[in-house]
Amino acid sequence: MQQNNEHTWGQAPTTIIQGSLQQHRVLRNTYFLLALTMIPTVLGALIGVQVGFSFFAGSPVISFLLFLAIAWGFMWGIEKNKNSGLGVALLLGFTFFMGLMLSGILRVALGLSNGGTLIALAAGGTGAIFVTLAGIASTTKRDFSNLGKFLFAGMILILVAALANAFFQIPLLSVVISALAVAIFSAYILFDINSIVQGGETNYISATLKVYLDIYNIFVNLLSLLMAFTGQRD
Repeated sequence: MQQNNEHTWGQAPTTIIQGSLQQHRVLRNTYFLLALTMIPTVLGALIGVQVGFSFFAGSPVISFLLFLAIAWGFMWGIEKNKNSGLGVALLLGFTFFMGLMLSGILRVALGLSNGGTLIALAAGGTGAIFVTLAGIASTTKRDFSNLGKFLFAGMILILVAALANAFFQIPLLSVVISALAVAIFSAYILFDINSIVQGGETNYISATLKVYLDIYNIFVNLLSLLMAFTGQRD
């Protein structure tokens, strides 16, 4: 009887250690793949800026809906193949596409006299937000999983508002949407990184996709806010 007790108690620390090692492995691989995704994103953005890439510029509504369809198609494929190398290839292809889409706002920013500064500020601000919140999420013992429903509802609200504004083109609504997006996706960094640490997310490809979208949306909307409030035309 004593031997059985010793065996049972002896397994618990081993299980905890193995779980902790797996979580650290997923987090490490997520950060590595996340850094890798920045390469096709930058390439896509540079190519898009150079060639003047336009995605149904004459029809904002069709452009928005088509963008969502392509993006969701990529995300479906990535999730479907998240346990294989094809998932990584699709993720890198998706980030190249997102870089192309990013070129539109970058061209507008570069048309401002202080556009380069605003892009640098948006990139620096996004990096600061990520490092701060990822650090909190990976070191705190608090579980942020209860934020999931609220954040999802907030994201749906942003999508609906963005679709509506594609019709109405109201500048003030654009500013409100961007401010909400920065707040929501910043909170998503807490949620997504904490999910890895807590063992809720065990696939680094899925984790990278989520965190990449958080960072991308923060950058785009932060740049939009900076352009709206501090953009200077020649």
